[in-house]
Formats: sequence, structure tokens, C-alpha cells
Amino acid sequence: QVQLVESGGGLVQPGGSLRLSCAASGFTFSSAAMNWYRQAPGKERELVTSITETGGTTSYADSIKGRFTISRDNAKNMVYLQMSSLKPEETAVYYCNARVRVGIAGFRFHWGQGTQVTVSS
Repeated sequence: QVQLVESGGGLVQPGGSLRLSCAASGFTFSSAAMNWYRQAPGKERELVTSITETGGTTSYADSIKGRFTISRDNAKNMVYLQMSSLKPEETAVYYCNARVRVGIAGFRFHWGQGTQVTVSS
């Protein structure tokens, strides 16, 4: 059974920091690129950041570059999102996503249930 379980969400004041975690199981974690998405109320889900299988390459949305950091620990099957200088408009459900290599050139995608982040005074 493939599972991605996010944790670490909650209420934080504007300008504050929060670290999200995603625990993966049921697949070969080291064969998966990992992503964080978020979905604000009334808006489409958007890609926030990505990290390759080895952690050697990361990508960030322009809106969060310099404030968020994605990392992974393949020994623990964990991926993290460190968020700093949070803004109220970044209130959203944050989702962990895995792009798992299947065979030679195929991929399979998996999603976590999401964790709520609320940025408010």
C-alpha cells in the first residue's frame, strides 16, 4: 500500500516559520522525485517545489524562492518543506506528491492527504 502522510501544518503568524514533513511508504522512495503542492481556498492546486531522487537538484516556484527549502532523507523515507517568512496568502492545504519510476521510462504519481497551513494574526 502506497502512503504519503503529511504532518506539521497548523496556525502560524505572518512572517513566521513552519516545517512540514511527509512520510512515505509502500514504494521505493529513492526511485521517486518528490514534490510539494498547495491549494488555497477557491484556487487551483499549484506546484510549490520539487526535488530529484538523490536530492541533487531542486526547483522552486518564483513566489517562494528564497523563503522555502525542500529536502529529503532517503534513509528515513522522508521529505520536508521548511517554510519561512510566511504570508497570509500562502494559507492553503499543502500536499506531498511522489513521482515514482516504473520500469524503464514510466512513472506513477501518488498523493498524500494534505496538511492545513493557516497564516494569520
